[in-house]
Amino acid sequence: MFELQPYVAPAWASKLSAVPQHRYRLAQLPTPIHPWPVSVPPGCELHIKRDDLTGMQLSGNKVRKLEFLLAEAVERGHDCIITIGGIQSNHARATAVAARYLGLPCHLILRNSKKLADSDPGMVGNLLVERLMGAHVYQVTKEEYGQYGGPALGEKLAAQLRDQGLNPYVIPVGGSSSTGVWGYLDMVHELEQQIEGQGFTDIAMACGSGGTTAGIALGNRLAGLGLRVHAYGVCDDPAYFHAFSDGLLEGLGATPAVVGADSAGLFRAVQAKGAGYAISREEELRAVAKVAAATGVILDPVYTGKAVHMLLQEMRERPEAWQGRKVLFVHTGGLLGMYDKASELGSLVPPAQRLALDLPRKK
Repeated sequence: MFELQPYVAPAWASKLSAVPQHRYRLAQLPTPIHPWPVSVPPGCELHIKRDDLTGMQLSGNKVRKLEFLLAEAVERGHDCIITIGGIQSNHARATAVAARYLGLPCHLILRNSKKLADSDPGMVGNLLVERLMGAHVYQVTKEEYGQYGGPALGEKLAAQLRDQGLNPYVIPVGGSSSTGVWGYLDMVHELEQQIEGQGFTDIAMACGSGGTTAGIALGNRLAGLGLRVHAYGVCDDPAYFHAFSDGLLEGLGATPAVVGADSAGLFRAVQAKGAGYAISREEELRAVAKVAAATGVILDPVYTGKAVHMLLQEMRERPEAWQGRKVLFVHTGGLLGMYDKASELGSLVPPAQRLALDLPRKK
């Protein structure tokens, strides 16, 4: 159904190192851009790029990275895939779907609470899709993840699978490797054609594992778009995101000597994690509910909901900094993760009512 296709990098990216030779066409591209009628300060415009509509079972931004990551896996002769994430990881679900499309067995290491990691994780949200795809699910506690780290856990499972005669390809959390960054370098190539002459000044997105932000920020610089890049971090802190992004860029040969700046000069990292990764505060959930009711666009509470909440908060608190700006928000997806927050969102939406049936009965 899917075949490796030759990839030609944009001219402005052709001098980077490790330029991919192939990709899989898994996503429905280009994704649309449209005005987004969210309430913002006067003199500021907000638009949205719908990367939640990339297809492949609502896989959002993850599918762009997987087009290059899975091409690399197949080119190198790997016969199964391993990746890592939280118990409701959008990336893990997207990887399970993409691997099934290509006929590759998929193994998922998922972080769960100590209380739940020894029991069956259930079939809610992303887990339902993963398990329908036949993915092999392995749970670890959040404490174990913190103690050993994702790379060591991935290699531990890879060694077990090699003992079984398999040749696994390990994809890091969020698909955020230097290879995965090409998914968003390519998105910038798509974007420069979509927004040419339209006066955009800023681009914003949620930042989790860092690869999407690194690709957008580097692409923006190399393509000469001149946008201010705002990355709203939903975990860790700005110092971590800049250090991690510098490592991704170094893997592409995009050093400060080549690009003219390190990651701190390419994007602005903003702390937006609130109470912690995947922990929702009422004000964040309220923003998700208000945006959905006002615009019909559903954000997810872990990534885009927190990012938009902080973006709008900044606009309210410093309207002069956003005066005259035309902002593009990249919606990176995550709809299925909403099901895990249904009970918390329940009090923020209109209640269901019983229809009064004061009608004459049918004869």
